[in-house]
Amino acid sequence: MSNMDTPSPHPDYTRNRLPTLHEVLQRRTSAPVDLFSFYIYMRDQQRSVDYLDFWLDVTQHLVLCRHYVRDLRRSVLVETPELEKAGSKRSSMILDQFGEVNDPAGPSTHLNESEKGRDQQLSAFLRQENGNGNGNGVANGGPHHSPQSSLGSQQSGMRGSGDRRSERRPRASFMSSNFDRHYSDDSPAHTVARSDLRSSAEKILYTFLLPGSEREIILPPGIIQDVTAGIEDDGRDDPEVFDAAKDYTYQAMERDAYPGFLRSKALGNLIPPSIGLRLAIGLLALAGALWAGFACIFLNKPKHVRCWLILPFTIGIYCLASQQYAIDPVLALAGLSEYTFMNWSRIKEPYVRQLLNKRALTVLFWTVLVGVALIILFIFVPGRRL
Repeated sequence: MSNMDTPSPHPDYTRNRLPTLHEVLQRRTSAPVDLFSFYIYMRDQQRSVDYLDFWLDVTQHLVLCRHYVRDLRRSVLVETPELEKAGSKRSSMILDQFGEVNDPAGPSTHLNESEKGRDQQLSAFLRQENGNGNGNGVANGGPHHSPQSSLGSQQSGMRGSGDRRSERRPRASFMSSNFDRHYSDDSPAHTVARSDLRSSAEKILYTFLLPGSEREIILPPGIIQDVTAGIEDDGRDDPEVFDAAKDYTYQAMERDAYPGFLRSKALGNLIPPSIGLRLAIGLLALAGALWAGFACIFLNKPKHVRCWLILPFTIGIYCLASQQYAIDPVLALAGLSEYTFMNWSRIKEPYVRQLLNKRALTVLFWTVLVGVALIILFIFVPGRRL
């Protein structure tokens, strides 16, 4: 496989275009269009962070399944002597075909045939193993799993209801590599068991998909019924059971949320609260400048006194231009972008930095042009004392 087909966990600084949602979710972008910024945008502005959390949890479930297969392959290699059972060797060869833990984990529409084939083989292997009695699902005579007994419901019951929506902190599942580090240890305590896969699948189902769940997302009823039947009736916990829901969620984010995210972060560096604050300051400053300007004219004040009008006119026009274009030109030229109110991060994405610099210079040009015109008008117009 070529390097172009394998996404890197590191940002791509050679890109001369805006990133796609797939690249953002694969952590191949930098601030302010990285996964962390997209999560903050979905939480604070789009108000639909549950869709992103669902997508990330399903992706993490796929990674967990790959860890399980990797550990299973390792146990086969350790327990099988060199010249013993050829069947075990064949099993090890089959497990070798399932790819690495860090292989692409995006929507099926963005995977090539080889990647799709490996994911399908992984799901088929887990279903076959589950059917052979190695799983813990309903199909194997295990206990019935209800929302009350699932891992997701136990954790949701421990959390207060006040932090479910807008005040939710960024999750840690794919914001850092703690998950990968935890399961990369060779000790038995860090081995993934089949019950972990079952608990992970149940947690996703009972947290996001069932009607009335803690963080229910809106999906077509047919998709929800298929996932519920696969997990509760068939005892499935393979990644393929979530494919339809995952692809639908990805398409919904790509259509409804991602264009607004690019407009907010690639064409501006302010968030709505800061934009509103600049609107208020700009209107007050401009109103004060106009009042003081007309007062100076009708009181026939000298020009050196009228020069004080430069300050309120500059502040007012600058703030109103920042509000109109959702960009603070000075901060943009300094390489700063706002992700929460009055909290700033460095702009590291090269193409976005170029766009913001051009846009900031344009806003500054019009700010200076309008400001100079108003200042000249109110300073040099002849005064007439009433």
